Order: sequence, then C-alpha cells, then structure tokens
Amino acid sequence: MSVQSVVTEHQSKMSKTIEVLHNDLKGVRTGRASTGLVENILVEYYGNPTPLKQLANLAAPQGDLIVIKPFDVSILKEIEKTIKNSDLSIAPVVDGKLLRLNIPPLSQERRTQMSTQAKNMGEQAKIVIRNIRRDANKELDKGEKDKLITEDDRDHGKKQMDDLTKDFVKKIDDIIKAKSDEIMQN
Repeated sequence: MSVQSVVTEHQSKMSKTIEVLHNDLKGVRTGRASTGLVENILVEYYGNPTPLKQLANLAAPQGDLIVIKPFDVSILKEIEKTIKNSDLSIAPVVDGKLLRLNIPPLSQERRTQMSTQAKNMGEQAKIVIRNIRRDANKELDKGEKDKLITEDDRDHGKKQMDDLTKDFVKKIDDIIKAKSDEIMQN
C-alpha cells in the first residue's frame, strides 16, 4: 500500500460523490422546465421499476413545458399514474401518444423550500466527503502501524487528504450556490 494509491482511491470516491450530487440536484425544481425533473422517476415496466429516461423521449421545448413521448405507447397510463403519485405536484396531460407536463411558476415560499432542500443535499455530500477523508486517514494510520509506510509518509498523506477535502467541500459549496441562485431567480 502506497500513500499515493490511498489518496488516489479516496479522491476517486470524492469525485463520485460530486457526480451523485449533480444527479440528485437535477431532480430539484427550478423556475423553468428541465427533463432532469422526471428522467429518474421509476415507472413499473413489465414488473420492473425502470427510469423514465429509458422508456421515453424527454424534451423541454419551452421554459414551462416538458414533453414525454414513450417508446411503447401501452405504458402511457402507467407513466401518467407514476407522475401523479410522485412528489412533483404536477398533473400530466395525456395528448394522444405523449404526455405534457405544464410546469407552473414557483411561489417565493416554494423557491425557498427548494433552495433549502438543495442546501441539505450539499450538507449530506459534505458529510460523505468527510467520511471518505476519515477512512483514508484510518488506512494511512494502519499502514504506518503495520510498518508499510513511514510516519512522515502518513502525515504527508493526511495533509493531501485534508487538502482534497477542502477542495471538494468548496466544489460542493459552489455547486449548491449556483443551484440556489438558479432556484431563486424569478
């Protein structure tokens, strides 16, 4: 076990945490229509929960509309039911072989709630990042205890992990600030 391999492995885990945060934030409503709101909604398809993006073409042709065109028209009713039962609070309109979702403008109170939700997601991501740092530090301590690395190497590795943690926490703060600004725009 080298210090660099520990740092690289945990840096990769931190990067994945950022990717997960990006994907989670796609589902947070902003003032305009985005296919990210619905693409990961799970629809029962032949007994299997399947993400909507695998079952239909999704488009946002204008700022207040999402159009869903299923590949298999027979699943239209199931998609409609799933969206009605989701926490989106949007009623789909069946229009022949496709669904239309009219995205109403957000009230200021709802924008504040959505912004808070995004900030909470950011805090959860920061906790994951810090836990990854803790795991890396434990691994470095164990390597030093088992005489696989020197004390100086361990300390250098811990400093690298601290620097990485600061960088990733800053990235999360920047991502959340951008998302909150997007939500709060009128």
